[in-house]
Amino acid sequence: MNRLHHHSTALFNRRPLSAAIAWVFLSMAGASLAVADTMPEATATPDPSAVTKAKPSAKKAATKGDNSVFELGNMVVTAAPTGKLQSRDILSSVDIMNADKIANQNVLTSFDLLHRMPGVQITQFNQGTTTGKFSFRGFNGEGNINGVKLLIDGIPSNTNDGNMPFIDGLFPLDIESIEVVRGTNDPRYGLHAIGGNANMFTTEGGNYAKARVSYGSFDTHDIQSGLGYETNGFTQNYSVSYRATNGYRDHASSDKNAFSGKWFYTPESEKFKVGLIARWSEADAKEPGYLTSAQAKADPTQSMAHNASDGGTRDVGQLSGHLDVNLAENLFWSTKSYANVFNDQRWVRFSAGESQQERLSNEIQYGATTSLTYRPTIAWLDDFSLETGFDIQEQDNKSRRYRTLTRVRTSQTRDQDYNFYVYGGYLQAMIKPFKWLKLTPGFRADQVGGDLTNKLNNKSYVVNDYGTIWQPKVGAVITPIDGYSLYGNWGRTFQVAVGAGTFKTNPNPVDVAPSINDGWEVGVKLAPVDWLEGRVAYWCQTATNESSRVLNSAGNDSTLIGATERQGVDVQVKVSPVDPVSVWAAFSLQEAIVTQPKNKNPALVGTQIFNTPNYLFSGGIDYQITPDIKSSLWTTGQGSYFTDEANSKGKYGEYALLNFDLGYQVNKMIDVQFQAKNLAGTYWEYVWYNTTVGQTMHSPGDGRAFYGAINVKFDL
Repeated sequence: MNRLHHHSTALFNRRPLSAAIAWVFLSMAGASLAVADTMPEATATPDPSAVTKAKPSAKKAATKGDNSVFELGNMVVTAAPTGKLQSRDILSSVDIMNADKIANQNVLTSFDLLHRMPGVQITQFNQGTTTGKFSFRGFNGEGNINGVKLLIDGIPSNTNDGNMPFIDGLFPLDIESIEVVRGTNDPRYGLHAIGGNANMFTTEGGNYAKARVSYGSFDTHDIQSGLGYETNGFTQNYSVSYRATNGYRDHASSDKNAFSGKWFYTPESEKFKVGLIARWSEADAKEPGYLTSAQAKADPTQSMAHNASDGGTRDVGQLSGHLDVNLAENLFWSTKSYANVFNDQRWVRFSAGESQQERLSNEIQYGATTSLTYRPTIAWLDDFSLETGFDIQEQDNKSRRYRTLTRVRTSQTRDQDYNFYVYGGYLQAMIKPFKWLKLTPGFRADQVGGDLTNKLNNKSYVVNDYGTIWQPKVGAVITPIDGYSLYGNWGRTFQVAVGAGTFKTNPNPVDVAPSINDGWEVGVKLAPVDWLEGRVAYWCQTATNESSRVLNSAGNDSTLIGATERQGVDVQVKVSPVDPVSVWAAFSLQEAIVTQPKNKNPALVGTQIFNTPNYLFSGGIDYQITPDIKSSLWTTGQGSYFTDEANSKGKYGEYALLNFDLGYQVNKMIDVQFQAKNLAGTYWEYVWYNTTVGQTMHSPGDGRAFYGAINVKFDL
């Protein structure tokens, strides 16, 4: 594989502030370990926030209480809850998908697992290593505006532009759960969390050896493996996986491998837990390219001659340190530090009328997050907790582009080095004055900094002075009767431009204000009986000064859209009328419009933001045929969308796909699975409008496909 040279610059040689903060964190960690190890054990009492160890067990999701959580699958309990506030404590639309709905899926990239998640839009580029991404709350997955903060095991995992390539390091067998928080009232995260956040958690703890081998359509084959070993408070978890395919279309072959290791230690006193996580993935792929509408209809599997040398390679890596400490019976401290590496090399030619480009992206990210949670017992309150946190995220980025002819460089169009950092803090309270009322006031503030050097003209630029970005939040849930909860929230998030758009590069520079997003939501969650659960919510989010990345710009620029409004209705339901049968469904109506264009063009007032469908849906029937045989028939889809700013080039992208899963438990250790995807052979596609050549570009999705798999798991 053609591999990029890795950065060799020391992580902290450009930001003394970052180095100082990192040193403080390390010092605090050392001090806390010392305190925890010498804390007198005679005074220790059982604490629900303690770092405890327990054997894994599966149970049905118990989400009937005073929250707004909607859960798919069975939750695996491996330890008691920590003292840190969780996504379940955020009174917004929180959705959790557990391992039993994840591990048996055949997906090219793990973002595709979110097809089952309510209100989530999946954008499928199907172009080599640039496979696609997920989004929600009226934000599309185009890359112009990325409105979702991604975390993997609590570590920030977006690239500078908000994209999500670090998902490449995850295979389904290693994912324990996926948590999605939609809305603006979660104060824990700032950058990229415009419409909410998603956290993917991988397996930790246990004694097991497991593997999955699968083969299917388009010569798709993968091997996934995992190993866990736990003894005397020390846990080790390893995952090694490989996947390759020839692809549905011509010139679409790809292969990817990934490795991860997790090492954690909890002493007998269970007063702290310390650990390290390492993850690395490499991918190599050809790109089939985009087709015109006529070409896609004539033969959706073809690849045109001008795409014959398109493709690329991608490396992603993550290294993180984790420390959780019970400082006292009701005081809990958690901290994480991390370094991420992203190297991407891509050759792409969007149409026959354009030149091929070579795109090089190199990012080194590093940072730390810390939080302190206080859970006192207050006589006149039913429950109370207070959490404060701080995080810093920094990036050293290089972005280069060349015009090429069959991968031979002919000229350079971009050569940028830029440093970007953001730091912020938050305060979150959970106040429960009565058993039937819970309040979650919160607050967050962020600041942004950095500098950019354009090496083509040897000029340097400073970041826009965004000032301190204040973000108040509040949420409430009322549970007058057990099983009936009414919740509401309001919050503010922010957006700043990405790439060179963050900096003052214009000849007469003026500071650009951040985009301020104000959002609110009201909803009701119903669980009147054990076999029925539902949630209905209405939400609205308005933004000022919204920024959109110019995707094919040599200057790595952004442009201002103006004021926007997004709103929608989400409906979700789960029904289990009899023990072997479970029915689930989710439907989201959404609208994203421009309310005040930046250029004051009256023709754009009320136009829909492109590539944002008006509805999303998913649903299915799970049937346990016998104790050893289970089946699932499920569907997912979306409405059509406009592809251009003026909404004048037609609507595309509507689809509904039908899938079928069948599993047979041979014995305690072995099960076999069969999956049919796009069972009806529906034609579906991703479409965007190419302003350079003035036409829509089409990328057909996979046709009917079949997969078989064998899973083996041994308890050690």
